[in-house]
Amino acid sequence: MAFSNLTSKAALLYDEWIKHADPRVEGFLLMSSPVPQTIIIGAYIYFVTSLGPKLMENRKPFELRQIMAFYNFGVVALSVYMTYEFLMSGWATGYSFRCDLVDYSRSPTALRMVRTCWLYYFSKFIELLDTIFFVLRKKEGQITFLHVLHHSIMPWTWWFGVKFAAGGLGTFHALLNCVVHVIMYSYYGLCSLGPAYYKYLWWKKHMTSIQLVQFLMVTVHIGQIYFMDDCPYQYPVFIFIIWLYGSMFLLLFLHFWYHAYTRGQRPPKTMKNGISKSKDH
Repeated sequence: MAFSNLTSKAALLYDEWIKHADPRVEGFLLMSSPVPQTIIIGAYIYFVTSLGPKLMENRKPFELRQIMAFYNFGVVALSVYMTYEFLMSGWATGYSFRCDLVDYSRSPTALRMVRTCWLYYFSKFIELLDTIFFVLRKKEGQITFLHVLHHSIMPWTWWFGVKFAAGGLGTFHALLNCVVHVIMYSYYGLCSLGPAYYKYLWWKKHMTSIQLVQFLMVTVHIGQIYFMDDCPYQYPVFIFIIWLYGSMFLLLFLHFWYHAYTRGQRPPKTMKNGISKSKDH
């Protein structure tokens, strides 16, 4: 009985809360409810942590160089496009980089931002292939808790961002992430082409620095709202979540940086989102 009452209250709260959703995203794929994405993410977690490794246990790892080259350079192209769209829908056409509110109008620029936010959200499902490739190539050592957490929580939390606040200062980290992904997936794409291309990867040593700067910029940018006298951003809880996430990964990368460059204990692998990745990604 108690569980039934709790469920009913939760349903009522959800119904009341969803009334404030942005009507402009009605009809967008996966945006009707958080349930479909939760099922997809749950299936992803189950596959990469349990089912996949069991299926591959007595099989040889797949050779996926051509597929991975196509995938990595495809993500590069998509990231370039999303970077351009984020810039043209606000960040290079009027945003102040301070208290930028969500524009809920149906102006061409506002609608362009909505579409870009949804595309960024959807791209996080495409990036789940990162982990699936690890499973198929029997690189279970790369499937860490933080790797799975990052790939799971990004699309799940971004559903709420798109549903309620598609635009404004809460999208700065997405813009930066797209820029960094252009660099990172270019590196992974060249790696996947084989040893003949390793000579073009002289900039590997800067990868951690680039990601460290990314999380530092995200944390500083989003954190400035707490020092503003008056910034009526529509959903402050999203700002806190972004700040918390940026701060967490900033600390992870600072820890990595300290051990790698200050104490001279540099691990033999590069890192992606706080998780090591082998050179032959």
